[in-house]
Order: sequence, then C-alpha cells, then structure tokens
Amino acid sequence: MPLHPESPSLECPVCVCPTPRPHQILSPYSSSSVSRLVSGYWKVFWEDGIMSGYRRPSSSALDCVLSSFQMTNETVNIWTHFLPTWYFLWRLLELAGGPGFRAEPYHWPLLVFLLPACLYPFASCCAHTFSSMSPRARHICYFLDYGALSLYSLGCAFPYAAYSMPASWLHGRLHQLFVPAAALNSFLCTSLSCYSRFPELESPGLSKILRTAAFTYPFLFDNLPLFYRLGLCWGRGHSCGQEALSTSHGYHLFCALLTGFLFASHLPERLAPGRFDYIGHSHQLFHICAVLGTHFQLEAVLADMGSRRAWLATQEPPLGLVGTVATLGLAVVGNLLIIAAFTASLFWGPSTWWPIGGRYKGQTTVRPHF
Repeated sequence: MPLHPESPSLECPVCVCPTPRPHQILSPYSSSSVSRLVSGYWKVFWEDGIMSGYRRPSSSALDCVLSSFQMTNETVNIWTHFLPTWYFLWRLLELAGGPGFRAEPYHWPLLVFLLPACLYPFASCCAHTFSSMSPRARHICYFLDYGALSLYSLGCAFPYAAYSMPASWLHGRLHQLFVPAAALNSFLCTSLSCYSRFPELESPGLSKILRTAAFTYPFLFDNLPLFYRLGLCWGRGHSCGQEALSTSHGYHLFCALLTGFLFASHLPERLAPGRFDYIGHSHQLFHICAVLGTHFQLEAVLADMGSRRAWLATQEPPLGLVGTVATLGLAVVGNLLIIAAFTASLFWGPSTWWPIGGRYKGQTTVRPHF
C-alpha cells in the first residue's frame, strides 16, 4: 500500500540509519529540500520530484502484486508495460502463425526481434512490481530489467542487418560484423547500467550519465543504417529508391528521442514536485513513448521487409540459422552471467556500498519509523 502523511508509524527493523517520518518525506517542499530530508533506507527507493505514493519498502511479494491494483506512484508504471507485453506477444503469434512464415528463413530475423520486444516490457513490469521488497530485491529487479533492454538492443540488430542495410553496405565489413558487434554492445550495456546503480546515492549525476550512456550507445549503433539512409535521402523526396525510409521509421526515431529526453530530464515532475506523483510523471511517459517506439519500429521493419524483398532476395543473408541461434544464445548466457556477478556483489560486496543495503562507514544501526 502507498505511504501517506497520515499513515501510522511502521517499524522497520532492517533499516540502518535515521529516516524521516512520512509527514517529512511527503510534504510539499521543493524537490531539493525533500531530497535532503530523505536519507538511508528510504533514499534507495526515492525518486526525484515524486513526493508521495510510495509503497512500504519491505513489502512481501503478495503485497507487491496486490499494490498493482491500488493507486501508488508505481501503478501506472506497471500497467504501461504489462499490457503492451500482451500486445507484442499477440503480434508475434499472429505473424508466426501466418502461412509459411516460420518455414521461410527470410522471416526469421523478424521473429528474433519480436522475442525481446515481448521480454523487455514484461521484465520492466516485474521490476516495478517487486522493487519495493527490499533494497537488494530492488537492485536485482532492475538488473534483470536492464538485461532485457540489452537483449532488445541486440534483437533490433537482426532485422536491421537483414532488411534495412543501405545497398552500399551490403556484404561489407560493417554488415558482416553488425550483429556480433550488437551482441558485444549488449554486454557493455548490461554491465554499465548495472554498475550505474552503485554510485546512485553518493553521485546521482554520475549514475544518471552512466545509465543514459549505457542505453544511448546501443541505440545509436543499431540505427546507423537508418541514419545513413536518412542522410542519403535528405531532400531527394521519392527519388532514393531502395534507401527510402518509411513514415514508421520517422515515428520510431521521434519516439526514441522523446523517450531519451524524458528519461534524462525527469520532466514534468521536476518543475512541479508532487503534482504528478500518481499520473503523468516522466517515467510513465517514458514507458508509453518506448512502447510506441517499439510499435512503430515493428511497422518500419515490416515495411522494409515488403518493399525491399525482391531486391534482398538476390542477396545472401548476413547470418544463417546456426549463426543467429548461436549469437542469440551466447548473448543471453553472457548477459545472465553479468547479472549474476552484480547480484553476487550485493551480498559479498563491501559494507560501505550503501546502495546494496549496507551502511555508510561509521554509521550505527537504529530502528527508524515510517
């Protein structure tokens, strides 16, 4: 259940440093003032500009599930990715069930793209649902969330390599290494984004920069073919033939840029702390834009598949079935190992790493109230 100023005090025996009472945390102060009040155990769960609607920071798994049907500051976050999971799963089953679709190798890169497109919103939904169980559980949830996003960045590379490459790049060095490089990028993305959670409290600016860079770099790499085709066709209208981008490509890129802006800016809640706690804060808008971007990306890939099919049929695919399965399998295993390593550090790391649930050096254990 969400914590409100009028909520009764709740003892939290696992907390390790003084924490303000709810009437302090959830009061209508400025964002910077409230951030200074929040410390210790609560600060792990604190979001800039969000003044109220927090769930108990030691909820059970059942409490977390039930909270998705109550109004908290995470409720819309949960549902804006839970429902799209089923939409993308429906699109996957619809396309895979088409006559001859699975039997034709030309379609396999699209199916590979749709698998992580279903996975990442589901992982995000689970992360937002269970992130209030404990500080460690919160970090593990988001490690898995970041891993799913990294696999999604790899999934995007398969259809782009198969259907969206500029003609002058076909069978060149970049084309041949595009998917393997995307797999390596997924390892970098998972490592950097997971690591970004460790300096989050002491250096929030550094944490934000690391996490933003972790997801910006794979996006820029994956979309190199589109940026190149866009540059070739700039100002040429309908005269650029196979290099022409569909309208869906433009919508996808716009949604992606808007998603990045919302993630980095924390607008609008930074301008009016407390006004968007339940509906309309940046993370909810970020979820919506990300899902819309994936939808338009799927439509753009389908457009390239159709419009370039006759031309691509004369070309050799960049990866066969064995290469596709091997690359995807190694990427999944590698990302899981990275997540396992960061998860292990939550239990075996130095006790001075406050983000993992330890205490700052010199602190004493107390029993705060909420």
